[in-house]
Formats: sequence, structure tokens, C-alpha cells
Amino acid sequence: MILLGKVSGVFGVKGWVKVHSDTEPRENILTYSPWYLQRQGQWQEYRLLAGKRQGKTVIAQLEHVSDRDVAVELRDTRIAIRRSQLPSAEEGNYYWSDLVGLQVVTTTGIELGQIDALMETGANDVLVVHEKADAGHKPVERLIPFIQDAVVKSIDLSSGEMIVDWDPDF
Repeated sequence: MILLGKVSGVFGVKGWVKVHSDTEPRENILTYSPWYLQRQGQWQEYRLLAGKRQGKTVIAQLEHVSDRDVAVELRDTRIAIRRSQLPSAEEGNYYWSDLVGLQVVTTTGIELGQIDALMETGANDVLVVHEKADAGHKPVERLIPFIQDAVVKSIDLSSGEMIVDWDPDF
């Protein structure tokens, strides 16, 4: 499942929900259907009937959510889609979800750890890489700029590895 946002509240009395969207632009979340909402530890499918941007938020109407009481029950549930619902990434582009979990190795063969997350900083995205903790040592967190060609030399999704030109002491 690929997380796209969460239900942040209700809108009106006819079952519409407010949505916090992590897509860019935020209304792009409305291009996907069905949505999967995580309720009681299970992903449940909801078909999107309608939606639009409303000020700084997005509102949506979901199938089988016809009144405010039902919508309230969905508040704070995570919204996801299946990976297969995403279009294929263009050559040289990657979905963040495809990079999380890759092993990061320097061009000299030193293992730096595993990508746990990515951060958007404005100038460029940043990889959050955690090294496994050895007995008696704290795990090391590294923030590595995701700059293809200059820092990120290669990405092999099939082998689960990213090669970077990065000093392990940083």
C-alpha cells in the first residue's frame, strides 16, 4: 500500500470528509480510486464518488458514506492506494516508496545503512539512512542529499541497492 494522506475531519452533513493529502498538488489524491482506509488494523476499500479542493483542504465523497455520523467514524484514518494504481515512473525517476528499504553503499563499497525515509527540503530531497546498531553502539543516522549523478550514482531496485558518492564520516 502507498500512503497518500488521511481523513482529517468531516465536511457538512451529507457524509463528505476533509482530507489531508500528501500528494503534490494536494488535489491529485482525487485522481485515484478506489482508496483504502485503514480501520481497526485492516485496509478497507472505498470508491471515490466525488471530490474537490476546498480552500486549503480537499474534500471527498466516498461510496457508502452518506451522512455525517458515518463520516465521523473515518476521522484520522490513513488513506492508501495499491502500488499498481500508480503510473510507471519515467526513466530516471522514482517513487519515494520504491527507495525506502534500499541498502546504501558508497562508491568504495562501505555500507552506510538502509533508507528509512525521504524528506523534502525545497532545494532537493534528502535520504534518511540508518545504519544497523552494533552491540554497544548507537545506530547512526545519515542525511544524504538525493542528487542524482552528483551524489546518487546508481539505483538498482531489483537488487535493493543504491550507490552513493558520500563520505561515511558525514
